[in-house]
This record gives sequence, structure tokens and C-alpha cells, in this order.
Amino acid sequence: MNDPIQGILKEHARAVFATLLRLLKDFDLAEEALQEASLAALQQWPRQGIPDNPMAWLVSCGRFKAIDQLRRRSHFELQLLPQLTELESQSASLDPWDDPEIEDDRLRLIFVCCHPALSREAQLALTLREVCGLTTEQIAKAFIVKAPTIAQRIVRAKNKIRDANIPYEVPPLAQLETRLDAVLQVVYLVFNEGYSASSGDTLLCAQLSAEAIRLGRWLCALLPGGCSQAMGLLGLMLLQDSRRLARVDADGDLVLLEQQQRSLWDKTQIAEGIDWTTKALQTGGAGYYSLQAAIAAVHAEAVSYRQTDWRQILGLYELLLERYPSQVIALNHAVAVAMADGPLAGIALIDNLIAQGELADYHLMYAARADLLRRLQRFGEAAIDYRAALALCRQASEQRFLYARLRECECGGRGKSGDAAAG
Repeated sequence: MNDPIQGILKEHARAVFATLLRLLKDFDLAEEALQEASLAALQQWPRQGIPDNPMAWLVSCGRFKAIDQLRRRSHFELQLLPQLTELESQSASLDPWDDPEIEDDRLRLIFVCCHPALSREAQLALTLREVCGLTTEQIAKAFIVKAPTIAQRIVRAKNKIRDANIPYEVPPLAQLETRLDAVLQVVYLVFNEGYSASSGDTLLCAQLSAEAIRLGRWLCALLPGGCSQAMGLLGLMLLQDSRRLARVDADGDLVLLEQQQRSLWDKTQIAEGIDWTTKALQTGGAGYYSLQAAIAAVHAEAVSYRQTDWRQILGLYELLLERYPSQVIALNHAVAVAMADGPLAGIALIDNLIAQGELADYHLMYAARADLLRRLQRFGEAAIDYRAALALCRQASEQRFLYARLRECECGGRGKSGDAAAG
């Protein structure tokens, strides 16, 4: 009897929490109220039936549970009286069955968790915990960090929000663009950690990628008037994630784009990703995420690796580098140059990046240069770069791949063929 109830509670948990946080203005109190309301539902719904509006029922129940708790605590903690008075006054007129602000509460929660006053690490931890509902242990495992460290980040973030009196709101239009950038960056970081883990034994964490895509859908649905940046990000994530099943083999080892079995790519997800990318380009032009999504779409639409339109990809990277210059984008552009104009042209660009020194600790720069040298059969030079990449790499699957390539070069190139394109 409790199985469907458990499903409903799980479905609405984070949305109910977001509304309770708006009403209670306290993370811990809202979490306790959600737990109390969920427990009451498990006890009452089997006897009374599931209400027509489970979310409103949970919000109402949670609010009254919080009032009862504040009444008990206010006898000993006088500073709680103003909060209790405000909540009791609010409850007299609030109808959770007809609250027009409920739909915006999840969006408010995302902006609070990604407030610029918080560090990036705190934004990530708080978003995954409070917006996505992941446990502290799940977050710690995903980022290869000890659980107490994640717990401390979350506690400090909540304290910062409380002490700085950070408002629980979507920022006004004048501030929305700058604040939205932080939100989108956090969502993209969550996705990237799921798409290609920065360290640990497993390359992929499907749960993180799925949560990031879910957040992207929310932003596209909830932001007023649509948002080309959010649409571009959602398109990019869907297109990248569509290749997930083909990116590792049965042993969990990395499979490069050239060797991937394209029949494993999710065609439905590709179609949706291209649709969101097209909307983003039509609505907001060539934005940061929509340009990357357009590049991913060219890969996704290619019937085979050999038929990839590298000239079009190079043009998109040139535009991306011109509008949003960064060393990592410059490295990706160099690889695209190598694929379109030959390895020597790409190596020359990578050598310039090495001379600048900003990517000195970035293992993919050395891995890309090594692969281009290997394609030119300059195996001794390639081996040097593979060793440099291995010394910096912290991801087990990538380490195994790099080691296999190093061994191949040490054996004079006898082994599997491939190129510098990533998965």
C-alpha cells in the first residue's frame, strides 16, 4: 500500500521543500517540516486515501508541523518569537491549494543555492543536496570527497545565507543575467562531473548527469519568456549525454568517438537536443552554450566518424573562441584544426598554448598533443607527452587509456589506431 505513496513523496519532495523554505525561511526547519509531513502522509494516506493535490497537502501539513515546533521551542528560545508570529499571521491567509507562487519556488531555490556570496564548492554541494535531493554521501561519492567535508560545506553555506540575510527570490531583471550565469555554470559543472568524472575509478555518473538535465528542463520551463542560455545548455547536455552508453566498454574503459558504436547513441535524445539547440540559436543567437551544442549536433548528425563535417566544426570553434576566449576552448579549437587541416597545424597551436603556461596542469592538453604526434608516427615524442598526461590525470579509466597508448608508442606504434578526438 505504501509503494505508490512512497513514489508520490519522492516525486514532490524537493518541490515541497522549496515552498516550505519560502514560507519558513530556514533550511533546517524546512527539511524537518518536510520529513514530518512525509511521515504524516505515510500514516494517514493509507487510511484516508491519497489527496487530490498531494503537494498542497504536504505543504500545509509541513507548515503546521513547523508552527508547532516553533511554539515548543519559543518557550526556551525567545528569538524565535518574531518568526513564529510572522508564520502564524501568514498561515491565516495562505491557501497552499491556490498559491500562485508555488510554481516559482523551485526557481527561487536554485538562485539561492547559487548565490554569488557562496563559493563554487558550496554552490555545487547545496544545489545537489537541496534542489536535487541527493544525500551527503551521494554527493561525496560523486566528487570523491569525504562526506564530512561535504556536510561542512552545506552547513557553512546555510549559515552564510542566514547570516547575510540572502533573500529567497529570483533576482530582478536588472540582475538576472549575471546571476543566471552562476546558476548555469553550476548546472553545467554538475553535468560535466557526471559526464566525465574528474577523478576516481568510474568515468561516468549517470545520476549527476540526469540531475543536471532535470535542472536544465526546470530552468527552461520556469524562466520568464524563455531563456536562450538555458535552452542552449539543455540542448548541449542532451546531445552529450546521448552518447553515454557508447562512451565506455564492458570493463568501464574509455571508448573514443571514432570507435563508438553509434547504434548505441540515443536517437530520441539527439532529436530533442537538436531541437533545443535550434530554439536557442533562433532566440538568442550564438551564445556560449548554444555554440557548444551546435558543435555537439554536428557530431550527432554524422552518419559515421569519417563523414563528420570537421570544417563546420572548425568554423563553430572559431566563432566560440572569438566570442568566449579561454585556454580550454583554444585547445579544442586546435584539435578541430588538426582534424580539418592536418596534425602539424594542430600541434603548432598546442605548442603556443604550452608556451603560455596557463594549461600546464591540464592533462588533456598533453594527451591531445601526444595523439597528434602518434598519428604522425613520431612515437618517441608522443610517449613523452603521454607520460606528462599520465602524471596529471586523476581518473582511472582515462589513466588506463593513456597507459595503453604509451605502451603502443614505446612499441613503435604497434597497436590499435585512433586519433585525438575525445568521447
